[in-house]
Amino acid sequence: MTITDISFSEFIKDFEQTLKHLFHEKEDINQLSLERGLPPSMMKDILSMKPLSVAIPEQYGGRGSKVKECLGLLAAASYESLPLSLTFGINIALFLEPVSKYANEGVRQGIFTRFLENQNMGGLMITEPDYGSDALNMKTFNTEVENGYQIKGTKHWQGLTGLADYWIIASRQKSSNGELGRDIDFFLADNTIKQQQVVVEELYDNLGLYMIPYGLNKLDLEVPANFKLQPETTGIKMMLDILHRSRMQFPGMGMGFIKRMLDEAMIHCKSRIVGTGNLLELDQVQFQISRIQAAYTICSAMCARSSRISGIEFNLAMEGLEANAMKAVVTDLMQESAQILVQLSGAKGYRISNIGGRGIVDSRPFQIFEGSNEMLYAQIADMVIRAMKKRKEVHLFNYLKQLPLTAGACLHFQKELSFSIDGNLSQRKLIDLGRVLGRIISIGYVLDLEDKGFRKDLVDNCVTLVKQEVLSLMAAFNSDNIVKVVDGYTENSSWMAFV
Repeated sequence: MTITDISFSEFIKDFEQTLKHLFHEKEDINQLSLERGLPPSMMKDILSMKPLSVAIPEQYGGRGSKVKECLGLLAAASYESLPLSLTFGINIALFLEPVSKYANEGVRQGIFTRFLENQNMGGLMITEPDYGSDALNMKTFNTEVENGYQIKGTKHWQGLTGLADYWIIASRQKSSNGELGRDIDFFLADNTIKQQQVVVEELYDNLGLYMIPYGLNKLDLEVPANFKLQPETTGIKMMLDILHRSRMQFPGMGMGFIKRMLDEAMIHCKSRIVGTGNLLELDQVQFQISRIQAAYTICSAMCARSSRISGIEFNLAMEGLEANAMKAVVTDLMQESAQILVQLSGAKGYRISNIGGRGIVDSRPFQIFEGSNEMLYAQIADMVIRAMKKRKEVHLFNYLKQLPLTAGACLHFQKELSFSIDGNLSQRKLIDLGRVLGRIISIGYVLDLEDKGFRKDLVDNCVTLVKQEVLSLMAAFNSDNIVKVVDGYTENSSWMAFV
C-alpha cells in the first residue's frame, strides 16, 4: 500500500498518535522544548510517517499537494508542538510548493524522491543582515558561468539553518558593469554537493522555537543552469506568489496551537476550585476563554478559505490583501490566546516548560517574520485606500459593501465604518485601519463558514467579540495622536529633583 492509498483521515490519525507517543510516552515534550534542536532519532521517527508527502504531487509519489491536507497536517503538529509545525510549514510553503510550481521538470523527481525516501528537508533564503523586509534591495547576487550560475552573498534567520538538505536561494543578477538587476532570481541548491554547500558561520541563540536552528549563512556556490526556478512572468511576482501562499498557510499552524490553548484553558478552569466553585464559573474567566474560542472560530474559517483559494494551481501574486489579513490576524490571535492561558493558569503558566508560557515565546516571532504585522496592516489599509481612489469612492463603508470580500461582514460594522477618507493617513493611522480591515475580512470568512453549517453559537460569540475589538481599534484610529519621541529626555526629568 502506497501513501496515496491511505485516506487522509487515517493518515492524520496515525500521525497524531505517533506524535502523542513520541512526545508524551517515549519522551516529555515539555523537557524536549527546553533543548536546542530535536533529537535526530525523534525527527527520524516523525519523518518516517512521511508527513511532507502532503505537499508532493501524486505523479511524484506524494499525496497531491492539497491545501486542506497541508493545513490539516500543520494543525495536527501545532497542537503538540508549534516549532514542529513551523518546521513543516517551512518545508511545505517555502520549498516543496515552489519546487512543484517553478522548478525544472528534470530536477523535481530527484528532490521529491529524497524527501519521501531519505527524509530530506528544505528551506528558503531571502532575508539578509542589512535587508530584512526590504528584500528588493538584497545584495546576494548571481552571475552566469560556464556550467550554470555562481551565487555569492550572506543570508540570515533562515529556519533550518545547518539542517536543511536543500535551499531555494533568492538573489539578483549582476551585470558585467557590476550593477545588480531589479528583478529577483531564485535557485535551488543541494547541500550534499560540495560546490553547492551553504556555510553556516553562526547559529543564533533564538529566544523561542528552540527546535528550529536559525543562523548566519555564507554563500559562495555554483549551481547548474536547470536549478534556476522559472517564473511565469517576473521573479518579483514569483516571490509574491510564494510568500502570499505561505501567509495563507499560517492558519494551519495557528489552528492546532489555538485549539491547544483553548483545551488547556478549559481543563484548568474546570478543575481549579476557587471558593465554592471552579474558575470557569467566574464572569471574567468566561470572557477570557470566549476570546480564545473566537480565535478558534476565526482560524477555522481562515483554514476553510485558504483551502479553496491558495493551491499551487492559483497565482497569488496579486492576493496581498487576503494573504496579509490571514497572516497578521491569525498570529495576533495566537499570541493573545497564549497570553490568556498563562493569565488563567497563574504561576503555573509562567514556566517555559508549561505549554502556555512556552506558547507566548514560541508564537511571538510569528508576528514578526514573513513581514511584521505592523507592516502588513499598513499594507492592507494602503491597498484598500488605493482601490477606493481608483473607484473615486471616499466613503469607507460604501466601498466595503461593494467589495465581495467584505460585503456581508461590513454590515455588522456600519456605524463604525461610516466615515470618509479624503486625505493621506499617517503610518500609525494606516496600521490602526489595517487592523480593523483585517478583522472585518476575517468575519467575512466566519460568516461564509456559518453558511456551510459551522455552529452558530460560536459564530455569534465571535462576531460580538470582534465588534467590541473594532470599537476599541476605531477609538484609537479616531484619536488625535501625533505624539513624537522626546529626544534628550533625561534633562529635567529625574523625579528625585522634585521631592
